[in-house]
Amino acid sequence: MTEYDHEPIRGLPGDLPAGEEILWQGSPDWRTFARSALYTRYVAGYFAILALVGIASGSMFGAVTSVIAGVIVHALLALFAVLVGRTTVYTITNRRVVLRIGIALNKCINLPLGQIASANLRPQPAGHGDIALTLLGKHRLGYAVLWPHARPMQLAKPQPMLRALPDAARAADILARACAAIAPVEIAVNAANLQPAKAKPAQGRNQTAPAMANALQGATA
Repeated sequence: MTEYDHEPIRGLPGDLPAGEEILWQGSPDWRTFARSALYTRYVAGYFAILALVGIASGSMFGAVTSVIAGVIVHALLALFAVLVGRTTVYTITNRRVVLRIGIALNKCINLPLGQIASANLRPQPAGHGDIALTLLGKHRLGYAVLWPHARPMQLAKPQPMLRALPDAARAADILARACAAIAPVEIAVNAANLQPAKAKPAQGRNQTAPAMANALQGATA
């Protein structure tokens, strides 16, 4: 038994409403995640430099200590990456993007497609990559809540991020098509609820989907 056995559908907090369907699901590749999100190569390089400095200064004890510390830190980061890969599920449906994240305390973050202003694909080696999402308006998602599934250095306006995807280009294409499909539906709903004088802002939303489709075709995060 695990904490995720209660999920009616893997990666989702409940059953799908009528008319909603899963278009894509995926999880981070832990090796790519460790390299791109936890910067394990830089960490290894840092401790290697410390070891070389110890050798150059004639302190073998310092060199050996640096090597041992580097191995331990690298192992801990690798373990964290493995746990993230096992517990994280990204889901794209025809209505929303869902991030099931968290190792000790899991949570699901629902992002309606209509609230996604743009997305950026950052390619990684071997066809892997990250997709960062920019949301419309204000939201209550803090950087600490999203990390490590957040675009680096975007502290003021955190951007959710689908990290280390093995099939990033395919996921980006599916997301672009889903957003393009839902935009006209949301415009029609908004137009029905607005006065004619206020309908103009809703019309501008129709251009978001094509813009996102272009942004996802190889844009860098």
